[in-house]
Amino acid sequence: VADVAPAPSEAQAAVLDQLAQAPPAVPVLLHGITGSGKTEIYLHAAARALDAGRQALVLVPEINLTPQLEARFAARFAGRRIVSLHSGLTPAQRLRRWLAAHLGLADLVLGTRMAVFAPMPRLGLIVVDEEHDPSYKQQEGARYSARDLAVYRARLQDARVLLGSATPSLESWQRANEGRYLRLSLPARIGGASLPRVRLVDMNQQPKGQGAGTALSPPLIEAIRQRIARGEQSLVFLNRRGYAPVLHCADCGWKSGCPHCSAWRVFHKLDRTLRCHHCGFTERVPRACPDCGNLDIAPIGRGTERLEEQIAQLLAGDDGRPPRIARIDADSTRLKGSLEAQLGAVHAGEVDVLVGTQMITKGHDFRRITLVAAVNPDSALFSSDFRAPERLFALLMQAGGRAGRSTDHAQQSEMWVQSWHPQHPLYAALRQHDFAAFAASQLKEREAAGLPPFAHLAMLRADAKQAEAAQAFLQAAAELAANLPGAESVSVYAPVPLPVARVAGVERMQMMVESAARPALQRLLAQWVPALAQAARTVGSPQIRHAATIGGNLGTCSPAGDGLPVLSA
Repeated sequence: VADVAPAPSEAQAAVLDQLAQAPPAVPVLLHGITGSGKTEIYLHAAARALDAGRQALVLVPEINLTPQLEARFAARFAGRRIVSLHSGLTPAQRLRRWLAAHLGLADLVLGTRMAVFAPMPRLGLIVVDEEHDPSYKQQEGARYSARDLAVYRARLQDARVLLGSATPSLESWQRANEGRYLRLSLPARIGGASLPRVRLVDMNQQPKGQGAGTALSPPLIEAIRQRIARGEQSLVFLNRRGYAPVLHCADCGWKSGCPHCSAWRVFHKLDRTLRCHHCGFTERVPRACPDCGNLDIAPIGRGTERLEEQIAQLLAGDDGRPPRIARIDADSTRLKGSLEAQLGAVHAGEVDVLVGTQMITKGHDFRRITLVAAVNPDSALFSSDFRAPERLFALLMQAGGRAGRSTDHAQQSEMWVQSWHPQHPLYAALRQHDFAAFAASQLKEREAAGLPPFAHLAMLRADAKQAEAAQAFLQAAAELAANLPGAESVSVYAPVPLPVARVAGVERMQMMVESAARPALQRLLAQWVPALAQAARTVGSPQIRHAATIGGNLGTCSPAGDGLPVLSA
C-alpha cells in the first residue's frame, strides 16, 4: 500500500501550482532552504509524470544517498517499478536495470551522475537534487556534467527538468536572474522550524593547547557536553579522512611523501599504513625514520580518525567512559552494509557524537541532531580555485541544515564554526543564512574578474612521463590555436602544472583558454581539438595523453590509435 502524500504547506502548494503552469521547455530552479520540503516537491512532480504515462529520472550527487531516496520513492509509489543505477552495482545488476529503463518497464529511475544516460523512451521528468554539487561532474575518462546533460536531454525529449538546491550553483542562479530558468522558492522549513543559529569561534582568542585540546575549542566542548546530557546528538564535520595528512621526522625533516605523486601519503592509524589518496600506493608505517633512523616520527595535522580519538578524550565522563561516537567517511564505510548500519544507529539514537567528512553533510534527515560543528573550514577561503568560496558556503549551509530538523529541537539548534578568519564576508552571509546576498557578492566579483558565468573557459590538460614533454605539447598547441580563424576572440594562457602535478608517475600540466563569447570559443575548439593529435606528433611525443575541458564539462572521443592522445571537446 502506497504512503498517502501529506498535504503540502502553503509554500509547497504555491510552488506546485507554478510548476504545473510553467512551460515544459523552461528549466526550473527550485531554491529551497534545508528542511523546506524539496523532496516532497520531487515526489509530487514525479506523480504527475507517472499519471501522464511518462517516466521520471531522479539524480542524486552521492551513492550513499541512493538507498534512502529509493526507500522514500518506493513507499510513495508502491506498485510502480523503481530501479537505481550507480557504480556500486555488479555488471549483471546494472544490465538488468538498464534494460528495464530502456524497455520502458521502469517507471522511476534513481541514481548518481551515470544515470543521466539511462535510455528512457517515455521520459517526462528529470530531477537533479543538490544540483550545485561538483560530484555531478565526471573528471576522468568521458568527461561530462550530469546536470548540464540533464537540461539538454530534457529539451531533446520534451521533458520537464527540475534543478533543486539550498545553495544553487552560481551558473544556474545567474541563468535564473537572466530569465532563462524559472526560479521557484521554498524560503521556510516545514512546520515553521527555525534554521540553526550560527556561532563563530575566533580561534585566535582561544587558549593555545597541546594534544587533543587543539581539536575543539573549550566553548564548543561545553556545548557538546550539554547536548549529550540532554540526550541530543551532535555532528562534528572535518573534510579530511585518515588519522593525519602526513608523518614527520623532527630530526631530519623527512615527511611521508608518495614516490609516485607530488603529494603526501596519509597516515591511517587503524591499520598502521601510509596511503596515497591519489594513486593508492600503500605501505606499512616504518618503525623509524627511513632517512635518519629516528624512532620518534610523529603525525602532523588532523583527519577524521584522529578527531574521533581526540573527541573521545575531551568528552570522557567522570568515570572515564567516552561518549558514543560514530565515524562516517570513505574508510569506515568501505564494507557493504556498513554505511546503512551506522546511519541506522544514528537514527535510533545510539550515537551521541557523529564525526565525518562531507558524506554526512548532505541529504540526511537526522532528527535528533541539534548541534553541527565545522572544525577547520578556512583552507578553502584562500584556494586558487575561483569556485572554492562558493563550494565552501554550500558545504557549510548543507552541514548546518542537518541540525534542528525536528520542530521539537529547532529552537535550540546551533551551528558552530571554528575559524582563524571569522571576519571573512563568507561567514557574515552564513550567519544570516543569506544565500542571495552571498551569490550577489560572488557574481559581482566574478563579473569584475571576467570569470564564469560572465566568461567562458576551456582547459587543455596534457599528461606525460616528463613535464618537459607535456609543456612542449601545450606550447605547440598554443601556437596552433594562434593561427586558427577566430583566434583574436580567444585568449590562450601559458601552461602551468596542476595543483597535484604528478600522479602515479605521470606529470600533468594544463593551459587555460578564455573567451567572452561561448560561440567564439566553441568555433575555435571545433577546429583546434581535431588537430591536437598532430601537435603531439610534432613535438615527438606520441605517448602524451591530453583532454580539453570546456567550461568544466566535456564529452570524450576514443583514443585515436595505439599510444595517441585522448581527444576531448
